[in-house]
Amino acid sequence: MVSAFQKVVDAKRDARARALALAGPLSPEHSKYTTATASEIVSHIEKGEWTASDVLEAYISRAVLAHETTNCLTEVMFESARKQAKTLDDEFSATGKLRGPLHGVPVSIKDQYDIAGVDTSLGFSQWTNKPAKENCSLADQFITAGAVPFVKTNVPQTMFAFECSNPLFGRTTNPYNDAYTSGGSSGGEAALLAMDGSALGIGTDVGGSLRIPTAYCGIYALKPTAGRLSMTGAKGPTPGFEGIKTVSGPMGRCIDDLELMCRTSFGVPGNDNNVIPLPFREVELPKTLRFGYYITDNFVKASPACQRAVLETVEALRKEGHECVEIEIPDNLGAFEIFVGLSSADGYKTLLSHLGPDPMEKALFLVSLGPSLPSFVRSFATWVIEKFVGDPIFAHVFRAARTKPMNEYMQYCAARDKYIKMFYQEVWDKQGIDGLIAPVQSMPQVPHGTCENFIAIGEATTLFNLVDSSVGSLPVTRVDPEKDKITEKWISEPGHGSTILEKGLFTSEKALYDPEAMKGMPVGIQIAGRRWEEEKVLSMMRVIDEALGKDRGFGPGSWDRYKAKKSM
Repeated sequence: MVSAFQKVVDAKRDARARALALAGPLSPEHSKYTTATASEIVSHIEKGEWTASDVLEAYISRAVLAHETTNCLTEVMFESARKQAKTLDDEFSATGKLRGPLHGVPVSIKDQYDIAGVDTSLGFSQWTNKPAKENCSLADQFITAGAVPFVKTNVPQTMFAFECSNPLFGRTTNPYNDAYTSGGSSGGEAALLAMDGSALGIGTDVGGSLRIPTAYCGIYALKPTAGRLSMTGAKGPTPGFEGIKTVSGPMGRCIDDLELMCRTSFGVPGNDNNVIPLPFREVELPKTLRFGYYITDNFVKASPACQRAVLETVEALRKEGHECVEIEIPDNLGAFEIFVGLSSADGYKTLLSHLGPDPMEKALFLVSLGPSLPSFVRSFATWVIEKFVGDPIFAHVFRAARTKPMNEYMQYCAARDKYIKMFYQEVWDKQGIDGLIAPVQSMPQVPHGTCENFIAIGEATTLFNLVDSSVGSLPVTRVDPEKDKITEKWISEPGHGSTILEKGLFTSEKALYDPEAMKGMPVGIQIAGRRWEEEKVLSMMRVIDEALGKDRGFGPGSWDRYKAKKSM
């Protein structure tokens, strides 16, 4: 007998398949549209060379290819998008004027955001068959600016993982290697964009959910300061949690497209007026910039591939005359303890309460384990880990993952504020830097199932959520088995952290880091600025992008070029 849960799954997947079948065939003619940036699409339409409908059909066909390759889509809105594109074409034909700065740009949206008429299920079966009654604020802003939302993209169960799998829609894979994850929680969005299945996307970030999938899939993203872009109409599994603010951010295939979205939506209020009234500001960078950088945060040492991405960036910047100084992150372990202490304050009960009949993904194993243990068991386990396994770092964080009374939660909030003040003084003020370059994670990518035991490596991105930095992510290079193998030199150099995590990642018999298996997969960096410095971060990203050179194989069309080169 088929369970009620399975009936929901079958119905949702069948509906998605029927909607996808409405796409036309992919043709060589489509590539001129799908390899164009969002800005170029608008320019061609304005000149009367392209129509919004022709552009949309190309991206619809390409999105189907991306979905067939990676399983990245949830809700499919081809028919409503076609009507919207035709309306745009009719308007332009009649007036000769664009509706706005995103006229005719096909836009994809993370499943977390409401779009009127379709579900916002986030992969929970209990949240299906409850279509949104109105659009989220960002979708309305996009439509007003002329964009055409046409698909929604997959997320991990609860969105508290840097993989991308849920029982309702299934697993999204990495476009470059299906044995690896596309990342999370904006993983479906990253996979789609990496394959040119969308011209511009929107995701969210509370602990790395924009930057990690961006790095895994070789695209670009910006995590703004909380309040810079609207979150109105974005559903989440932990409503009311404000220990670490979730933010909206653009995802795309080049920096110009990120900037285009920021120019369109910065300072535009949502329905709840929680957006800071700060429109996009022009910035002029000094001729010589001063960058800080690090290749280890002393929690988990970055892999050779991720270290190389940072060091090659530093070398390229120095060749352009910029100053780069190596720094050390102050008390990074303390920062991650605060993040874990805040996020686990209710024992993840709210986060997990939406599962209902859905089987729990293995990615949530450690998340659910810590708070579920009786206090004496947790104390004994952490004592063993610290004294006998010899890993005080892992033990320290595991102790923080538990249910807390309100007074202790408030103490963690106070510790957060104290850490932010200290971080800005020690890193920004004393070092006098414009931006901070760092690995996105200790791993360039991870295989499916990594979060089950290694979710703590997400600390590399949570730092910048804790201090509420504006921070971007961009691709630098690709994994090279010769350059990026584990060597005795790497093992002997300082900067190591958790012995449990590093052994499982790098040195055990079944180590997850395998540069031969990862060959050719993207490796990215993150570049952080101060709060409210989104425009400066975008400009610094452009400086880095240009210093590294355009011939490194990223941007629109990069997936096709990579596949063609690999097949030669």
